[in-house]
Amino acid sequence: MVPPVITRFAPSPTGALHLGNVRTALFNWLYARRQGGRFLLRIEDTDRVRSSEESLAGLLGSLRWLGLDWDAGPGCEDDRGPYRQSARGALYEASWARLEAAGLAYPCYCRDDELEFARKAALAAGRPPRYPGTCAQLDAAGRAARLAEGRRPALRFRVPDGTVEYLDLVRGPQRFEGADLGDFVIRRADGDGAFLFTNAVDDAAMGVTHALRGEDHVANTPRQLLLIAALGAAPPAYGHLPLLVGAAGVPLSKRDRAGSVAALAADGILPDALLNLLGRLGHRYAHDGWLDRAGLIAGFDLGALGRAPAHVDPTQLRHWQKEAVAHADAGVLASWVRGVVPPGREAAFIAALRANIVLPEDAREWAPVVYGELPCATGELATLLAGAGPAFYAAALEGARAGDPYPALVARIRGATGKGGAALFKPLRGALTGRLDGPELAQLLAVMPPATMVSRLEAAARLATPAP
Repeated sequence: MVPPVITRFAPSPTGALHLGNVRTALFNWLYARRQGGRFLLRIEDTDRVRSSEESLAGLLGSLRWLGLDWDAGPGCEDDRGPYRQSARGALYEASWARLEAAGLAYPCYCRDDELEFARKAALAAGRPPRYPGTCAQLDAAGRAARLAEGRRPALRFRVPDGTVEYLDLVRGPQRFEGADLGDFVIRRADGDGAFLFTNAVDDAAMGVTHALRGEDHVANTPRQLLLIAALGAAPPAYGHLPLLVGAAGVPLSKRDRAGSVAALAADGILPDALLNLLGRLGHRYAHDGWLDRAGLIAGFDLGALGRAPAHVDPTQLRHWQKEAVAHADAGVLASWVRGVVPPGREAAFIAALRANIVLPEDAREWAPVVYGELPCATGELATLLAGAGPAFYAAALEGARAGDPYPALVARIRGATGKGGAALFKPLRGALTGRLDGPELAQLLAVMPPATMVSRLEAAARLATPAP
């Protein structure tokens, strides 16, 4: 039997979730859902200095906002957990002991300055800057001498000779020489597990079958494959995604507000807009148009993953936001104007403006146009309104007071004045909205209170009435 697909997202709670993280989470989530598998959320919080509960809360909140639910993880534990690395110390200790007992790991007493000197010497000699094996063959006396100097050892994995080969889900066949890797740290001198180690051990222990992650991890993969093999476990199939870059071609980071999920949500970007954008960054869908979540899942294909850096384009984000607004539930959009339009009229207002709004600020901009007090007309607008003439406003007021729907109001003015086209519609729009462009006037008038229409037409009529 083919084992069920298990994917994971394994972020560190050291800052705001950014688009590069989310794209990784999304692709793993989509693949698990497409295959009827499981999606795990593991929190890699072994960096005690930089990790914070605040960042963790923000991370979980952003994933929930996006609707990327997890089958196991924080708040949803199972027998493979716990899903915070800070609570998995016993597993790491047992694995370190096992590797050391088998001669596959050894303590390293080298200081940072010694390692840096060796790195520079290797580079100067044209060799890869790998660990030179200074402590690899130390006997008990040598170790004791270094401990007596007050040195605290890290623990290094002993890389075997030979090659490491694997099939990358994105980049194809990969081959690495063990001699180029060098023995690497799996436990730091402070006793904490190194990323290479804890990440690999947890993937194996949690039964992860597929790990999609950024291409900045390519160099980690051969080392992690060696680790997992040494522990007698099955590795996941790895796929390394192209990095997301901004307009200047610089990779996105947690310090870039424009790429922060929380910041985009605060600006009013809808979750499905972000998912439609990210689903196409480094992945090709057969369908170019709007996809709901079921469509995003059904169309996701590992064979459609690309290798080129994917550019985050604000214009494309705005395009998908417009699509998201067009497809959004009216109740979601009504929340954008709650408190700025009369209670109970939010849904009707949004229905009238939906085609003309992209962000909450757009909807809020039009609320006073429909329901508020307009400033006195000046300049071009005042000239236009005055030029319409008294007969124009007499007819318009007659229709407004009679409760004419928009087509009947237009017909009444045309019949009384003989005007049509711009000569009719521009002054009517200007009188009723204080603007010369905007959404369809029929849509605005459908939600504008009749008393407001009358008072605005009366104000415009005064401009067209000759002074005595």
